[in-house]
Amino acid sequence: MTATLVFIFGLMIGSFLNVVIYRLPQEESIVFPSSHCPDCGTELQAIDLIPVVSFLWNKGHCRYCGSKISYQYPLVELLTALIFILLYHQYYLTMQFVVYALLASALIAVSIIDLQHLIIPNQITYPGIIVAFLLSFLNPEISYINSLLGILGPALLLFLIAVVSRGGLGMGDVKLIAVLGGFIGWQKALVAIFIGSIIGSIIGLYLIVVSDKGLKSKLPLGVFLSLGGLVMILWGQEIIDFYWQLIL
Repeated sequence: MTATLVFIFGLMIGSFLNVVIYRLPQEESIVFPSSHCPDCGTELQAIDLIPVVSFLWNKGHCRYCGSKISYQYPLVELLTALIFILLYHQYYLTMQFVVYALLASALIAVSIIDLQHLIIPNQITYPGIIVAFLLSFLNPEISYINSLLGILGPALLLFLIAVVSRGGLGMGDVKLIAVLGGFIGWQKALVAIFIGSIIGSIIGLYLIVVSDKGLKSKLPLGVFLSLGGLVMILWGQEIIDFYWQLIL
C-alpha cells in the first residue's frame, strides 16, 4: 500500500516537473498562469491533469484543439514515479528518502532541459546549492562538512576543466555538480563525475561511429552528470564498498 502511494506521489511530482521543464527555458513562472494547452491556450481542467491517465484517455491529444501532446509528459511522470519507488525500497520513508527524492526530481528536470536546450537553469542550481547544504543538517548520511566539501571540491575540478578546455564544459555543469556534491558529499560526487564521463564517452563514440555529426555535436553533460548522480543516490555506498573490496 505504501509503495503504491509513493508511486502515485511520484507521478504527481513528475507532472509538476513537466511544467518546470516547459516553462523555465522560456523564463516563464512555474506558478502562474495555471496549466494550459501550449497550442490553443485553453486552461486545463483537473480531469486533463491526471498523470499518464489523461494522456492515454485523450490518445495523446489536447481534448480542446486536438493538437498532439508530446510523449515526454507521460514518460517523465513514469520515470519520476519509478525512481521514487527505487528510493523508497532503498531508504523507506525516512529523511534520506525526502532529501534524495528532492534531488532526483531536480536532476530529472535538469536532464530534460539540458537535452532539449543545452542549458542548465540557474533557477534550479542556485537554490539547489543552498538547499543541499541546509538539508545536510537533517540528513544522517552526510555531515555539513562533507556537504560543504562536496559543493566546493568537485565544482572546482570541473571549473578547472572548463577553463582548460576553453568552452568544452559549461558553467552550468559546474553549478550542477556543486548541487550534487552538496547533497551526496564530495566522494560520491567524484564517482558520479566518473560514471557520467564514461556514459558520455560511450555515447559520444557511438555518435562518431554511426553519424557524421558525431564530432560536431555538443553533448549535454548535465544529462550524464545527472545519471551518475542518480546511480550514486541509489547504489553509491554499494559501489564504494565494492571498490574497496577489490583493492584491499
